[in-house]
Amino acid sequence: MYKIATKKMLNSTVCQMEIEAPLVANKAKPGQFIILRVDSEGERIPLTIAGCDKVRGTVKIIFQIVGATTEKLNHKKQGEFIQDFVGPLGKATETEGIKKVCIVGGGVGCAIAMPVAEEFHRLGAEVTSIIGFRNKDLVILEDEFKACSDKLVVMSDDGSYARQGNVTVPLKEMLEAGEKFDMVITIGPLIMMKFVVLTAKEFGVPVTVSMNPIMIDGTGMCGGCRLTLNQDGKKVTKFACVDGPDFNGYEVDFDEAMSRGRMYFGFERHAHEETCNLFKKAEGGNN
Repeated sequence: MYKIATKKMLNSTVCQMEIEAPLVANKAKPGQFIILRVDSEGERIPLTIAGCDKVRGTVKIIFQIVGATTEKLNHKKQGEFIQDFVGPLGKATETEGIKKVCIVGGGVGCAIAMPVAEEFHRLGAEVTSIIGFRNKDLVILEDEFKACSDKLVVMSDDGSYARQGNVTVPLKEMLEAGEKFDMVITIGPLIMMKFVVLTAKEFGVPVTVSMNPIMIDGTGMCGGCRLTLNQDGKKVTKFACVDGPDFNGYEVDFDEAMSRGRMYFGFERHAHEETCNLFKKAEGGNN
């Protein structure tokens, strides 16, 4: 069992927790993830490590409440326990040789992008961060990005906060103005990452994308997290859990990844509604 050391809501649908897991905290690196179960009958879900404190032995996770399991997890209180917390899994983000990097994060994907930006900052690289959200109410981690970025641009789709537009707008402006990045690293919705890749491709800038497909065991055995890459004119199958989650953005078949990501949308929405109803009934019964 793993204790929830801290819990706070970053906005109405995004929650941050610190979990006491000293063995994971001691080995975790930016870009890696964990798999957890809320209880003994719960499903396994992957969540990227959003930070760790090796002294306190805690691992930070940030998740959006979108399905049955994240709804259950959100109902856990500080001081309570979750069943399983396994990791670190996956490969850490490559940092060697990168002196000037642009980090592009979207929505809750900023929770993954932030520790990557922090690591580059710690290593002395010049960090430009571009983060985007649908509206003002969904903005998260702005102060954390300010602290580790030489330049930060915040975007909102509807213009209710900072600058209106999507993250590709300032990225293209910077590249057109002659900015030379060793690498663009983008983390967020698949459609966003696809267009970040297309934007950077015009200028020949390498792009790393962080993929978060359907995942079950985290060891490459189930095949649920498979991705199709186009390498040297050939289609190659890779697994996000063991070969990633970072991949060369120019090689990823985003259309296939988006199609696979929508496969269980209806099922998960139904499961989420059922879980919400169960909690409402339980809370009503305690009144």
